[in-house]
Amino acid sequence: MITLDSCQKYFHKGSVNEVFALNDINLQIEEGDFITVIGSNGAGKSTLLNCIAGCFFPDTGKITVNNRDVTRWPEYKRAKYISRVFQDPLLGTCPSATIEQNLALAIKRGKKRGLGRGVKAKDRELFKSRLKHLGLGLEERLLDKVGLLSGGQRQALTMLMATMIRPEVLLLDEHIAALDPKTANQILMLTRDIVKEQGLTSMMITHNMKHAIGFGNRLIMFHQGRIIFDVRDQEKAALTVEDLVQKFYKSQGEELAMDSMLLA
Repeated sequence: MITLDSCQKYFHKGSVNEVFALNDINLQIEEGDFITVIGSNGAGKSTLLNCIAGCFFPDTGKITVNNRDVTRWPEYKRAKYISRVFQDPLLGTCPSATIEQNLALAIKRGKKRGLGRGVKAKDRELFKSRLKHLGLGLEERLLDKVGLLSGGQRQALTMLMATMIRPEVLLLDEHIAALDPKTANQILMLTRDIVKEQGLTSMMITHNMKHAIGFGNRLIMFHQGRIIFDVRDQEKAALTVEDLVQKFYKSQGEELAMDSMLLA
């Protein structure tokens, strides 16, 4: 579904602040893979997702999504095939619009827009049905402004909006990091259910090693712009947090100054 071929990305190249964010990344992601991505701060995790999403282009290399060369496609063009949920719950929704208006925008992703009514009566039943699965009572609040919702409610709505029209790829950039533990767990369960029900190809960045091990079928560890560990299926399921820490130490031949860079 996704291929990265010899991708490199610099920031501030040639200056004293030069950062080699992606160091010759070669990666193949199969259709239906649910990949958790972990690593130290500044390791290149978000840069990887940004390159796939089209927020910026790699300096060298090639990116394909479902056999399409999207390397130089702008973000808006890739949005027809790629959905993304960010760390900040405020980024995925329009606060001044109602819940039903936000969902009406979501079901138009990748489609032509006209001058007709934005929210159609036939769509409201679909919205209510999808919202009911969230278990948050939002199906009775279609006319409420999204800005009135809590962070957890907005992130749940963002997850729903990102998958109203099934995307080919779902990118989750630390999408529970800004939530309290209880709400974060609810969003994680929702994520797992949506990915499983729709059979989505997904990548989820997390700083929590337990989540990295417990979710998905494949785990990738980043450090200094490189993939230093890639494990899947039964081998991944057998991992412990201690195993991952040792893998990092062994790969680098050194210890981190702070374990909190890896352990949430």
